[in-house]
Amino acid sequence: MSKKTAKVREWLTADSETNVTGATHVRLRLVYVDWVSAMKMAFLVGLVQIVVIVVATAILHVILVQTGLFSAANAIIGSVVGGSGFDVNTVLSFGQTVLFAAVLGVLNMIVITVLGGIGAIIYNVIAKMTGGIKVGYTDK
Repeated sequence: MSKKTAKVREWLTADSETNVTGATHVRLRLVYVDWVSAMKMAFLVGLVQIVVIVVATAILHVILVQTGLFSAANAIIGSVVGGSGFDVNTVLSFGQTVLFAAVLGVLNMIVITVLGGIGAIIYNVIAKMTGGIKVGYTDK
C-alpha cells in the first residue's frame, strides 16, 4: 500500500466515533438532490397520506355513527332551533364525508409534491453555499 493510499484510508477512518475494526469507511458529502427525484418521492408520500386520510375518516365516521353521536347532535340542534327539520346524517353522510376527505387528500398531495421539489431546490442552493452534509458509510 502506497503512502497516498494509506493517507486516504487514514482520512476515511479518522473519526473514532465511526471507527469499527475491520470495516471499510467512506465519508461523502451530499451536495446535490435531484429535484425530480424529490418530487417523485414526495408524490408517493402524498399518495400514502391520501389513503391514510380516507381510511381514517371512514373509520371515524363509522365510530361516530355507531356511538350515537349524530343522534345526540340531532337532538341538541333540534332543541336549539326549535324543530326537527335538521338531520346531521343528511349533511354528514358517509359518502359525502369520505369524498370530502379524498378531495382534501388530493389537495394535500399536490402541496406535498410541490414542496418536495421546492425543498430539493432550496437544499441545493444551501449546499452550494455551505458545502453540503457529510455522510459516513461503512460496510459493517
